Amino acid sequence: MRARRLGDVHVSAIGLGAMPLSVEGRPDEDAAVTTIHAALDAGVTLIDTADSYHWHAGETGHNESLVARALTRYGGDTGPVLVATKGGRGRPGDGSWTVTGTPEHLKNACDASRRRLGVDTLGLYQLHKPDPRVPWAESVGALAELLDAGKVRAVGISNVDTEQIREAHAVLGGRLASVQNRFSPAVRDSAPELRLCEELGVAFLPWSPLGGISRSVLEGPVADDRGAGHGTAYEPFHEVAREHGVSPQRVCLAWLLALSPVVVPIPGARRAASIRDSAAAADLVLSTEEIARLARDHGSHGAVRMRSDLRVA
Repeated sequence: MRARRLGDVHVSAIGLGAMPLSVEGRPDEDAAVTTIHAALDAGVTLIDTADSYHWHAGETGHNESLVARALTRYGGDTGPVLVATKGGRGRPGDGSWTVTGTPEHLKNACDASRRRLGVDTLGLYQLHKPDPRVPWAESVGALAELLDAGKVRAVGISNVDTEQIREAHAVLGGRLASVQNRFSPAVRDSAPELRLCEELGVAFLPWSPLGGISRSVLEGPVADDRGAGHGTAYEPFHEVAREHGVSPQRVCLAWLLALSPVVVPIPGARRAASIRDSAAAADLVLSTEEIARLARDHGSHGAVRMRSDLRVA
């Protein structure tokens, strides 16, 4: 699979968002491990997880532990695999999410993630969400300390705006490796953050990248492969898919890759077939006309028109 830069390493152009394997509606462990192994077989070398990806109370770290077991059980080479995890959010078990961005919490959470993943140094550690009760520089400062201590190889931030990216980049002395924001056909309001990441040379990891084509697991049941339930707002993705003889999800991911060389989508998957299809997007080449057609805002549904200066890779 084609590779893209993330910090000082290269990862597969398409990653795996492992969250659906541990949250509501998750598959059994054997099926989940099969999905992770299918991703690795397809050339995926970036797996995104978090300590808060679990379903029930008392399950903190469920997804991290699952990923660790899957990697241990894999028969191939896992050396190139970068596991990206996150800290700073929690799930009480009632479906809600909490935010805790104190330096003490982040440092303790990092140590717990290292234990669950069975590593001395985390490949990528990301602050899951800014805590409005904690000065941003203090939260990011904790990431800098983890870097300096050698507990993490690279650090990133998630769910942030351009001002927070610039401040984090400064606090980290230019060592910010990634930004993970929501971005998809349906939700395009992080276009300014994507442009800034390109300017700074920071990887941009769209979460829930298939929104508008398939529903996020945070929003309810996933749509079928025809995008059922979404009307005609995103029909151009389905039109291009028919022209290429592929799924609209694959077209969606190829479109995201075409937006900028810093984009590394991390689609979630519950089934092996889903991640195999997603991984194949790295080899789908769209024409300039197709990219322009897909870049248009074809309906509301939470979509925000992208500025025309977001360049095509």
